[in-house]
Amino acid sequence: MERAEESLFQLLEKGASAAMVVREAEERLQKAGFEELSFSQVWGLAENGKYYVKHHDTTLFAFTVSKKAGYRGDFKDSIRIGAAHTDFPCLRIKPNPDVEAGGYAQVNVEVYGGAILNTWLDRPLGISGRVALASENVLHPLMRFFHVERTLGVIPNLAIHMNREVNKGKELNKQTELLPILGLEAKEKEFLRFLAAELDTEPDKILDYELWVYCREKPQYAGLKDELILSPRLDNLTSVQALLTGITKNQREEGINVIALFDHEEVGSRTKQGAGSTLLASLLQRVLAAMNRTPAQIAASMYDSFLLSVDVAHGLHPNYMGKMDVTSKPVLGKGLCIKEASSQSYATDCEAVAVIEQLCRKGGIPYQKFANRSDMPGGGTLGAVSSGFLPVRTVDIGIPLLAMHSAVETMGAADMRSLTDLVCAYFKEA
Repeated sequence: MERAEESLFQLLEKGASAAMVVREAEERLQKAGFEELSFSQVWGLAENGKYYVKHHDTTLFAFTVSKKAGYRGDFKDSIRIGAAHTDFPCLRIKPNPDVEAGGYAQVNVEVYGGAILNTWLDRPLGISGRVALASENVLHPLMRFFHVERTLGVIPNLAIHMNREVNKGKELNKQTELLPILGLEAKEKEFLRFLAAELDTEPDKILDYELWVYCREKPQYAGLKDELILSPRLDNLTSVQALLTGITKNQREEGINVIALFDHEEVGSRTKQGAGSTLLASLLQRVLAAMNRTPAQIAASMYDSFLLSVDVAHGLHPNYMGKMDVTSKPVLGKGLCIKEASSQSYATDCEAVAVIEQLCRKGGIPYQKFANRSDMPGGGTLGAVSSGFLPVRTVDIGIPLLAMHSAVETMGAADMRSLTDLVCAYFKEA
């Protein structure tokens, strides 16, 4: 197995919620020698330093200060940023979660993001996230991660004998037809008792939680020559993996490298830990101020930045050829995609695109270009949102996928290598 895929598989299995993605990223950064900082503290940075900072457990930034950044008058601190998101479409467990129906124990959920709902039926489901427990300090509840590595639930399909028209298309009711079954014995507060037992606490100590029902299918190779990878959460953990590799394996002689792993992209990014916040700009200001830069020098360095927005793209589907643009048809396995849209739903301009193309050509990295059909606009990315707060050269890239937002998505194995190679070149090129 290639190294890029080996690390990706590990992240896909462990990153069952945004909080667990950040937890896994933190462990990898610590192993690579990164030091943790806090937004609530004053920072002191060293030349050749490596640092990371978390925000609400689901967003993480990491950055490296080059050997020659220094504290001298020279302030040519060009900043290269790579951004991705830690969340993905799934089901969120509501407050007062227990539901009893005909003796079955179920859990009340709501849909998070733009999931393809029918793909969640008949899948092994787990639960992951974080829980807030009562503490002695009312302003600081005890926060606990929650992740059980076994199947806890399922949303069974209705038998075809009871729904003869199902193969003509069936719209699922999000409230009544997507409730997972967790057991065959429904008792009052059954789920909260289970949660308390797993956390070794009392049910009344559980104040609130952010818990997500996720698909437990394992990442696996497919195809006659293992050309494909099938897995949940390829959107967007492929990008998270590439950025983690890029920031841990490469450090420039001059300048600052940054990765931003944001939460809440799937619901619009307009949150305190999303790309629509001031977090990224604030982080850069804090970094430069800690290097004794004046306000004028900080402004100069901020605008001498480049933002690489890394998120997945749509690949050509052989059964639905007409859904793609007439000339821009990325194929799985043929390289990463550069995404462009005149609406700026993909935040690209020709100068930024040219930079990425030259990096690809110099490194022999395969790439493709993607554009939506003119009569079928696609989704947006965090690049367009982030560049509104940090107006610098920005380009959207990512690997092409099939079945984006399905419980299990499909990618080309070779594309993970091309994306990783490009991100590493981006963080390394002088």
